[in-house]
Amino acid sequence: MKYCESIAQLKRRPTREVMVGPVGVGGNNPIRIQSMTTSNTRDAEATTQQIMRLADAGCEIARVTVQGMKEADSCEAIKNGLLQKGYSIPLVADIHFFPPAAMRVIDFVDKVRINPGNFVDKRASFKVIDYDDYSYAQELLKIEEKFTPLVEKCKSLKRAMRIGTNHGSLSDRIMNRYGDTPAGMVESALEFARICRKNDYHDFIFSMKSSNPQVMILAYRLLVAEMYRLGWDYPLHLGVTEAGEGEDGRIKSAMGIGSLLLDGIGDTIRVSLTEDPWHEIDPCRRLIKFTQEYSQQNELIFEEHCRDFQNIERRAIIYPKHIGMHKDGTVWVSASKNNQEDSLFYQHLGCEVQLGRPQPKISSIDGLVIPDGHFYKQVLQPLQEIGISIFSSHTQEGVVPLLNLIEARQYVNQHKFLLNSQTSWALALSDESPDEWETIPSLQPSLIIFHPSSSRVFKARRFFDWLKQNQIGIPVILNFHYSCSQEDLVIQASMEYGALFCDGLGEGIWLDVPQDINYLRHLSFNILQAARMRMVKTDFISCPSCGRTLFDLQEVTKRIRERTSHLPGVKIAIMGCIVNGPGEMADADFGYVGSKAGMIDLYVGKECVQKNIPFAEADDKLVELLKSHGRWQEPCLT
Repeated sequence: MKYCESIAQLKRRPTREVMVGPVGVGGNNPIRIQSMTTSNTRDAEATTQQIMRLADAGCEIARVTVQGMKEADSCEAIKNGLLQKGYSIPLVADIHFFPPAAMRVIDFVDKVRINPGNFVDKRASFKVIDYDDYSYAQELLKIEEKFTPLVEKCKSLKRAMRIGTNHGSLSDRIMNRYGDTPAGMVESALEFARICRKNDYHDFIFSMKSSNPQVMILAYRLLVAEMYRLGWDYPLHLGVTEAGEGEDGRIKSAMGIGSLLLDGIGDTIRVSLTEDPWHEIDPCRRLIKFTQEYSQQNELIFEEHCRDFQNIERRAIIYPKHIGMHKDGTVWVSASKNNQEDSLFYQHLGCEVQLGRPQPKISSIDGLVIPDGHFYKQVLQPLQEIGISIFSSHTQEGVVPLLNLIEARQYVNQHKFLLNSQTSWALALSDESPDEWETIPSLQPSLIIFHPSSSRVFKARRFFDWLKQNQIGIPVILNFHYSCSQEDLVIQASMEYGALFCDGLGEGIWLDVPQDINYLRHLSFNILQAARMRMVKTDFISCPSCGRTLFDLQEVTKRIRERTSHLPGVKIAIMGCIVNGPGEMADADFGYVGSKAGMIDLYVGKECVQKNIPFAEADDKLVELLKSHGRWQEPCLT
């Protein structure tokens, strides 16, 4: 099933142009940058100031939340205020639950975003409801009756629309027929798109957002595949919703958005962060920059036979017995002579130190590469004793050889009488051709290091397809070299590694970067966690805040993170309001949701278990809830 223009080169999907005010989206336009205000939309002056600051930072389209008529009316003052101050940035109204607000606000704004899951349908109750074909069709007629007036008005005023599905707010009707799935997300949007097309209205854009990058990637790919089948060419807005804050939020967003941009999918993007909105612009710019660089690289000539984007399956792997690897994702770092002499060396590798000797922890590395050949036995041997393997291209006793293809052939010829199940060595591949790969099975390496110099994602796809076709179960560590700033590294590495890990390609990560090894270890684990491979800390799902938010989301997220970040495998959602709360928390174990001013509701999965907790007590109640479900452990004082 075709879901992109090319799996071997970045070729942008052709779309029609949709004008959002004076800004063109899709067609021959560049990828546009969007953001959303966090102010109360009723406060026209504060919202106008935020939008001006966003525009000054490089934002090209700004969205505001519109809960009701007062917010809708305020948009007139906001739009006029922007124009009076010389700002032509398009204004978008975000609508949930209340169609009359959309009908009012469309007079003042350039675009309206509607959520198919709650524009007509009530908030999901997650109940099992038996819809036969007749009752389902009747529900669709209700949608058409309420949605058509907005379509007609948008058409007459030449306003744009985004049909924006959220994984967290699918209707009961959709979930009962399609499940809480990417396929359900797609059908939810198509129901509304068909009504637009029935009225010969085509100025709309799709989005398929989720807090889980893998769900989001699949939903967009399914939507594009369906549009190819139907012959549709509508643009796409990309985003990972509730991505969170700081580096974690940037990693999740770069992984989801970046993977699709590398597929040539996406015409406008937003990096949703639980931070001030202008901080979202910089990571968007970096994503677009790396996308442009990829688009200039040559196309590889190959056909893909094994990767099925609808059914991601990891390869069957034969893990080496005498090399430390982790089945959920292996982490390597490089260590120079200076690193080994550092008094905090063991701690930088994620180890605890007891009586001067390293002890493994959940976030300890699995492999250490010493590229300069400096092997300090008294420093490195204790690491080997706790299962951390040492690798080097300098062959020496006690170190696993790391050899290129030419060296490997010589090594095997010289040592073939010694090679057995207890002999370990790693094969390093870069830009070799598929013809050269044919010798790999006879060489029998314990594992493979894959480090292409360019077109990394596409070369990796070709290599993993070859491995699968030949039923080769050798594990592969992805080793990408970067020479860039830390800010660029976070975005580019998350984009490239994420595109592969989310497709089930690769058994480990080795970031080859001239930066602090402690930071590289942290970043490696964060990338694996965002790809849902190896969980070493609490996973937070937090929305970016908007005018609906009922508390200081940034402060609360920071506070809860400080108290609960030490719980590996636990997912906690922190939601400012109820709009996406219960649904988006389908991916979370516990939820902390603003219910009304000064009050918090607590959830276990989708179920609200405690209501209207005073804000001052809510943090402690969350910890009690974690304890009562056996998910709490006391933080390590060290």
